[in-house]
Formats: sequence, structure tokens, C-alpha cells
Amino acid sequence: MNRTTPEQQARREKRQRRRQPERRLVAVEMLFFFSAFLLISLKERVDWMGIMLAFLVPALIHFATIIIPRGFAADKLLMGIVNFLCALGVLILYSTDVEAGTTRGFQQALYYGIGLVVMFFTSLLVCKVRRWDKLIWLLFVGSVGFIALPLVFGKEYQGAQNWIFVGGISVQPSEAVKLALVLLLSWFMSEQRLLPWLGFLGACMLILMLQKDLGTALVYYATALILFYANTGSLTLTGVGLAGAAGAAVVGYKMFHHVKNRVAAWQNPWSDYAGTGYQLAQVLMAIASGGLFGVGLGLGSPRVIPVYFTDCIFAVICEQFGVLFGILTLALYVIMILRGISTAISARRSFYGLIAMGVTAMLGVQTFIIIAGVLKMIPLTGVTMPFVSYGGSSLVSSMGLIGLLQGVSTLNQKDLSYDYQMSRAALEPEQAEENRSFGR
Repeated sequence: MNRTTPEQQARREKRQRRRQPERRLVAVEMLFFFSAFLLISLKERVDWMGIMLAFLVPALIHFATIIIPRGFAADKLLMGIVNFLCALGVLILYSTDVEAGTTRGFQQALYYGIGLVVMFFTSLLVCKVRRWDKLIWLLFVGSVGFIALPLVFGKEYQGAQNWIFVGGISVQPSEAVKLALVLLLSWFMSEQRLLPWLGFLGACMLILMLQKDLGTALVYYATALILFYANTGSLTLTGVGLAGAAGAAVVGYKMFHHVKNRVAAWQNPWSDYAGTGYQLAQVLMAIASGGLFGVGLGLGSPRVIPVYFTDCIFAVICEQFGVLFGILTLALYVIMILRGISTAISARRSFYGLIAMGVTAMLGVQTFIIIAGVLKMIPLTGVTMPFVSYGGSSLVSSMGLIGLLQGVSTLNQKDLSYDYQMSRAALEPEQAEENRSFGR
């Protein structure tokens, strides 16, 4: 029978005390969403789907925050932020489902669960794979082929041909390829292989331009540029890359009619309020009508905003919960980005550091693009708000990216633990010698 030493018992009690505030915070988060779903489900008549979500979403939060981290040394603060954003997305979508007669909230909860599984496996991928050179070219060929599928089998939606439909299920390949993009660009950069790096990025950019998916192309290119600067520190070459992006933006404006419409709506949405400016005008009015504290959960008029559940969900958040809550939501994204940068800096190998930086850059750029578009800082591009907007492809790929980041965080924790053990092993003989000297 194994006996626990007093030192081991003290360490265990210390860990338990340290986890108590974290578990209280998770309990408050679960209670908040349980109450919110229950409130909406009992608003006018009993809605059993809402009652089901009142139990399902807190269960997913508990599973992601308490159960999954037992398998690896996850960044618990990062995991808590991601869980809150995912649950918030489900809540907002369900609050609009009640009147619209749709099931987007329930579908999003299922995507959330699938995303947690994908996150777990991508974190294991980073932790367990040691010979990346055997996987990298398979990823290269498979990713280019997969992202090109909509050119052959896809249908145009909102001006872009970037979706494929299989048996009633729609898939956006460019979302899944985001994970491969981060891994491939990080690997080629860490191995100083510029030609494959440029080849993969160029192939993806060309395909996205042919699909007229300029929003995703912008996310890809900005991520690659940030990775390039993080690895080389060259302001001159990064500036050349920015100039190239500006030139590509001008070409896109000249070539694509829907881009011209978005720019015109951004410049003055009120000049064609009933036409091209309608979406942005409704977004601005929704944010203004919410004021500081919002009109209330499930209230407001989100359905007057075209595609409110994807492109403009931040406006719905501000309308229902208020601008202050919207600012707090943005603060969570800022903390997430800072945690990602910290993880990248702490990595021992450049490859893992670049993975963490790539994930952080991609999620940060995507968040900036959608929020800046909703706030009329730049034209709307059609990208989604990570973890919150409706869509299985977007949510699952974002969770997969977080899994890559958590995998790097786990490796960092293992390195720190190893250093601690080595330092203790080195100090023990010296301590023993001191004790013997003291005994004499």
C-alpha cells in the first residue's frame, strides 16, 4: 500500500487551494449561462430546446475547463476565455432562434462540442509528434487540393465561391486549412526554407482570389506577414509585404463588383440606405440602440440585420447586452492574444514558438477585421467573429487553432517542470554536504 509523504500531502493541499478560486469562477460562469438559457426558454412558452441548452452548455463548460485539462497542462485562463466566448455565441444565437423559428443555437452547441474534441486532438498532435518532416509535405499537398475544391464543386454565396455542399452539409475548406497554414508556415520558417513557404502561401492566395474570398485571403496574408516579421525582425521586407498587400487590395477593388459595393457602403451607408448601405446602417443603429447597458437578453431587432448571425453578431451583442459588455468581450480577446504571445515567447524551439505566434496572429487579425468592419473602421469583409459567430467550419477550426496553442503551452510547462527537477537534483548533493558539515 502506497503511503503519501508529508511533503506530497502538503503539495496536494496547496494545489487544491490554488484551484478553489478557479473552480468558483467556472461555477459562476456555468450558473450565468444556465440562468440565461432558462430565462429565454420560459419567456413566453416553455421551449424544451432552451431547457436542454441550459444543461448542455454548462456541461460543456465543465468538461472543457475541469475534465480536459486533466489530460494535459492546459492554459486554464485561455480555456476559460474560449469557453465563455463559445457559450456566449450559443446564447446569442438561441435568443434570436425563439422568434425566428430556427435552430442555430442548438447547432452551434453541437459544433462547440465537436470543436472541443478537435481541440483535444490538435493539442495532442503538437505534444506527441516529433518527426514533423514526415507530415509536412502530406499537409502541403492535401491542403492545396482541399482549399481548391470549391472551384470545382462549390457554389457562389455572397459574392464568393468558397463553400462546398455535401448531402445538405456545407463546408468551408479555407477554414480547415487555417490549421495547416499555421503548421506549414511555421515549419518552413523554422527550417529557413523560404521557397516552400512562398509556394504554399502563394498557392493559397491565388486560389482564394479565384474564389473571390478576399476576407480569408486577408487573414491568411496578414498571419504570414506577422510570422515573417516575428522570425526575421526585418522591417524593410515586412514593409515590402505591406506594400504588396495594398497593391492587391487596389486590384481586388478594380476587379470585383461586390468589393466596390462594400467600399461604397463603408464610405457612406446612408447614401444608399435601402440598397448596398442597408447592412452597415442597421449594424450602427443596433449598436446605438443598445446604449451602455443594452435592451435586454432576447430583445431588440437583430433579424433586420442581414446575416446578423455571422458577419454582424457583435452588433447583436452590443444591442442586447450594451456597449460596456461589448467592450468587456473585446477585452477577453485582448487577454487571449496576450496569453498567446506569452506562450510563443516561452517556447524553447522556434517551430513551437512560431506555431503559437501564428495561432495568435490568425485569431487576432480575424477578430480585428470583423470588429473594425462592424464599427465602420474598415469595409465589411465577411469573415466571422472567432468562437462567437454561427458556423461549424469557423468554430471547429478556431477550436483546432486553440488546441495547437494549448499543445505548445503544455510543452512549455513540461520544459519548466524538467528544469525544476534538474535544479533540485543538482542542489540535493550540495544540501547533503552542507548538512554533513553542520553535523560535524
